[in-house]
Amino acid sequence: MKKYIISIFMMLASATSSFAQSSMTDQAVMEYVIEEHQKGTSQSQIVTQLIQKGVTIDQIRRVKKKYEKETGNEALGARNLTTTPGKEDRTRKNNGDKKTGKDRNVSKYRVKDGKIKPQTTHTFDEEDKDYLLMQRELNTFMPDSDEIYDRKYLEMMMKDKEKDKNKRKVFGRDIFNNKDLTFEPNMNIATPQSYRLGPGDAVFIDIYGASQKTIESTVSPDGMVVIDGYGPVNVSGLTVEQANLRLRSTLGSRYSSSKITLTVGQTRTISVNVMGEVTTPGTYTLSAFATVFHALYMAGGINDIGTLRNIKVYRNNRLVTTVDIYDYILNGNLRGNVRLTDNDVIVVGPYDCLVNITGKVKRPMFYEMKKSESVGTLLKYSGGFTGDAYKKSIRLIRKAGTQYSVYNVGEFDMNSFRLDDEDSLSVDSILPRYSNMAEIKGAVFRPGMYQVGGDINSVRSLIETAEGVTEEAFTARGVMHRMKPDRTLEVLSVDVAGIMSGRVPDIPLRNEDVLYIPSKKELLEEQTLTIHGEVIYPGVYKYADNETIEDLILQAGGLNAAASVMKVDVARRISDPNATTSSDTIARTYSFAIKDGFVIDGEQGFVLRPYDEVYVRTSPGYSKQQNVKVEGEVLYSGTYTLEKKSQRVSEIIKQAGGFTKTAYIKGARLERTITPEERLKMEDVRKMLITQSGEKDTLDTKKLDFGETYYVAIDLDKAMENPGSNYDVILREGDRIIVPEFSSTVKISGDVMSPTTVAYREGKGVNYYVDQAGGWGNRAKKSRTFIVYMNGTKAQVGYKTKPLPGCEIIVPTKQKAQKMSVAEMVAIGSGTASVATMIATIANLIK
Repeated sequence: MKKYIISIFMMLASATSSFAQSSMTDQAVMEYVIEEHQKGTSQSQIVTQLIQKGVTIDQIRRVKKKYEKETGNEALGARNLTTTPGKEDRTRKNNGDKKTGKDRNVSKYRVKDGKIKPQTTHTFDEEDKDYLLMQRELNTFMPDSDEIYDRKYLEMMMKDKEKDKNKRKVFGRDIFNNKDLTFEPNMNIATPQSYRLGPGDAVFIDIYGASQKTIESTVSPDGMVVIDGYGPVNVSGLTVEQANLRLRSTLGSRYSSSKITLTVGQTRTISVNVMGEVTTPGTYTLSAFATVFHALYMAGGINDIGTLRNIKVYRNNRLVTTVDIYDYILNGNLRGNVRLTDNDVIVVGPYDCLVNITGKVKRPMFYEMKKSESVGTLLKYSGGFTGDAYKKSIRLIRKAGTQYSVYNVGEFDMNSFRLDDEDSLSVDSILPRYSNMAEIKGAVFRPGMYQVGGDINSVRSLIETAEGVTEEAFTARGVMHRMKPDRTLEVLSVDVAGIMSGRVPDIPLRNEDVLYIPSKKELLEEQTLTIHGEVIYPGVYKYADNETIEDLILQAGGLNAAASVMKVDVARRISDPNATTSSDTIARTYSFAIKDGFVIDGEQGFVLRPYDEVYVRTSPGYSKQQNVKVEGEVLYSGTYTLEKKSQRVSEIIKQAGGFTKTAYIKGARLERTITPEERLKMEDVRKMLITQSGEKDTLDTKKLDFGETYYVAIDLDKAMENPGSNYDVILREGDRIIVPEFSSTVKISGDVMSPTTVAYREGKGVNYYVDQAGGWGNRAKKSRTFIVYMNGTKAQVGYKTKPLPGCEIIVPTKQKAQKMSVAEMVAIGSGTASVATMIATIANLIK
């Protein structure tokens, strides 16, 4: 025991030393993480590289503790993230802002299954345990500033998306949030003559005629255009038309025989202020051709409380125009969407009146209304009523004072009833009822709903309008379902034949009457005939009057090759509706013989009745060919047909020409296909073993792999010497006889020192061959050693068991004994000491 405990401690010490050994020291890991973090490497890439270098999660934890102890929990790799401002850029840009309040950076994170996960490029699986644990440890003491910002940004985006789901949808509010609809101005249109020049505009002065010259210049911040050979000319604030007049008057004396034209190239940018209830209010740099809609798009659109109906544009402290977005959306009117100039101010105030309309309108949602607008205007905005709407009245709920108020706005008051903020309107659907309908069902030529009134006012007129009853109609009694005043149903019996012939009075129709005329087929159970056995198409067929056995057989495709014409049975059910007691007889059977498709023996003139079942039996003189295969060392290997049911192995071998000179007859084996009956029996055995799985000696059910075939152990040499004996096995369909070539070797496998194959030595026992394989293994189970012979038989090694050529000796292995842990040995030792102490105490008490 002492030696055992010492060896355990030595093993633990060696395991600890090997565990502490790593390809990177703790200091090297710490320096590597700081260096990569300062380079800007993402955290996911650092984790991937550490795993590839063999760093374990335990080493990361040691580095974390060591660094926190040295630095007082300061973040590993912390650095100043503020950027140093560059040199002031004094160049003027001619283009407007390209980014809007809606622009987003590409996130390093993504949303998966409702959770934020890193958008990593590592080669490990995201669910990899080591990867996730290491990333979690690094998260606690190595913050990645970019990724922290990116994660928070994505969290904010998820919250905004959740808010978007819950907030109410207002018609037209998202028009400036559509990324495909930017309202950018068309820069390729001809410059309007009313366009006023300003600093930053690129101009082209074309002189043509007697003199040919083109001057390209840009209006300076002072409003000047410098002309070579003349000097500066002030054009700031002038329209294109006015600038042309000034240039002609200024340069006309010099170019008296030429014409002078000024055109505008790249336009300047302007600064526009967008204020009030927009997503991102502020000052925006836009193209000089920009309009109000483009400025609203650049500001991110209208926010939740901003108005769409009264957007104001101020220029030089004066109101220039008022924009109504609904006028543009619904009517395509761009009135108010003026071209902006420098320092224009767009003010978006809060909405005045927001109402909700639901129900049977084409576009139910919230709408912003003006105080002067009515319910009729709201209906126009919502697209009008749907086809199934109740149009005579609209229900309106108003939050007025301390309570709700309900108004029913009639169809003639809709254009005069004014709306108020937070009004809620609902449009009901029409009732699911009819005002002038009668329906006819069943055995008529044109069933369906018909208009009550005019020519259709009674049962007779309804049937005549439906083109009359069909030939199979049961006219003695029809059923009329009628709605009573309290909307409950009552049933009226209708003599259809009497009404149509005039024998009984006609019945006047009422609204929502339903007349049902049954058919004779519906009153009867569906009648069938069934045919079984040796016909081409056995199955269930529809019954027909006067049908014979021959007719049904022909309908089923005729007899097949296996059919017996000497015995065809018909089973007929017993039915007596007048019986008052039960009977033991449940069916009656008739037998017939058939020749050339006609009944020649049996009851003459026999006609089938509904639900008869016909059985065409298999002929006892019919058998399919049954084949077996012979393979290996025979003269004529191949497939052979069994000539009789009791044909044996020796007979087939003789048909195959006998054995070759190299055949090893003692090693021949028979492979047999498992039949459905055998497989069912095997499954029963498997179930029995499973139910007994708690017993010690039960077989391991996992080893019961049945497959599709099994081997039948045969002694072919004895079968050939004694034909017809018990050694001469009877063959069946699918059997495969395999005669191997003589093998002069013996294979030794299992728990031996060196499993191998050696030459066969006649008369030598198992121990000889085990010695050839290096002897028994350390855990060899010698008493369970067995031999597998070439013919498929198996035998446990004993006094009379001898190896034969081609056999395999298999040595099983003893099960590994479960070793006790140190804790278990300590527990046993302490328990033994306690028992010894108790015995000593009892002995002292006895003394």
